[in-house]
Amino acid sequence: MGAYKDKNGTWYAQFRFTNWKGEADRKTKRGFATKKEALEWEREFLTQSAGNLEMTFEAFYELYKKKLQDRLKKNTWKMKTSVIESKILPYFKKKRMCDIKPRDIVAWQNVMLKECDADGNLYSPVYLKTIHNQLSAIFNHAVKFYELDSNPAAKVGNMGKEKTHEMLFWTKGEYLKFAEAVMDKPISFLIKLAAVCHVLLGTLGKIVLIHKVVAGVVGRIDINALDFSLVPRQ
Repeated sequence: MGAYKDKNGTWYAQFRFTNWKGEADRKTKRGFATKKEALEWEREFLTQSAGNLEMTFEAFYELYKKKLQDRLKKNTWKMKTSVIESKILPYFKKKRMCDIKPRDIVAWQNVMLKECDADGNLYSPVYLKTIHNQLSAIFNHAVKFYELDSNPAAKVGNMGKEKTHEMLFWTKGEYLKFAEAVMDKPISFLIKLAAVCHVLLGTLGKIVLIHKVVAGVVGRIDINALDFSLVPRQ
């Protein structure tokens, strides 16, 4: 290990290491304000190169980015890094990966549960789950590729929930009445098929509107929006 003073008064780190090919290599980085900073950077670099989980969470995140950035779509990656760098990294960045325990995850979750958005509202359960999933994904990466014993985020469990959608269905009686009324119409075949096979009509790729009054209700099928609803007759 070595840190040296440059001609311009700053410090630089210069050292040899074994790269991922198993070959001897040399690394130099300049521009440090102090000798201590140069030595700390060298130590962190060597720890990363060795895959040693005594590295900080921040240093591991840099490895994680190098591994995944080119494997994800641009928008997906942008969303992922935004969540990590604003909601996770500030809390864990100085902690060593090997030192982060389930109790640390619980403490972080408690902070997130009290956080509010720009409008002053607490984060939704769906968003909280998204945040936690990003943290858990980082630890899963450490378990899979760097032999971390276990994922502390997975041990604790999530702090949110999956997004749920309300789905409205015809009753059997409503369907039979409607089917009888439009039996001679081409669309009846599609309705029967959906009812029997539970097919999502959205795969047809177009909008079909049915304005047929049957037993006091109007049926409306909006295929593009994957929406089906019954509304009272006006």
